Amino acid sequence: MRLEPKLTIDELVHRCKTGQRKAQETLYKLLAAKMMGVCLRYAADRMEAEDMLQNGFIRVFQKIEDYRGEGSFEGWVRRIMVHSSIEYYRKHHRMMQVVDIDEAGQEPSVNAAAASSLEAKDLLVLIKTLSPGYRMVFNLYAIDGYSHKEIAEIVGISEGASKSQLSRARAILKEQILKAEKKSYEYAG
Repeated sequence: MRLEPKLTIDELVHRCKTGQRKAQETLYKLLAAKMMGVCLRYAADRMEAEDMLQNGFIRVFQKIEDYRGEGSFEGWVRRIMVHSSIEYYRKHHRMMQVVDIDEAGQEPSVNAAAASSLEAKDLLVLIKTLSPGYRMVFNLYAIDGYSHKEIAEIVGISEGASKSQLSRARAILKEQILKAEKKSYEYAG
């Protein structure tokens, strides 16, 4: 199958707005791998991420008329993927119980030296081990850049619960990073 000749994102978006299937296919192929990475962060497994991706692109093409060309198109698509993934997750999984920030202690940040020796892929593997509720809040805050207020609205929890989930996720990740560092020092020594 042949892709469209080199078109700009703006040209592809314009063609998608007029319902051109080939432009939709080209846009999908251009962004699918990056957006799959977004979906994988929220999914329980690859099959679920693929479903989230498909649902997200359906929504992108349904809402493409709403894109006004302000800001990055990829950022606009990413935001839809995040919301679509969370909606899918809520529909197919029971949400974990959350604890309000008043019940959680303040956790220190991760040791910079320990974190620096980890590669991004290693950190993503550690994030994937978090419980779904912690992982969702951590991804939304630390990776996707949402505020606690936005997270509370998206996930349907209080701002305090969002802060608590983030605090606990950080504490768990810190513990895992320190364990990994200890093992690597023991192995090297």
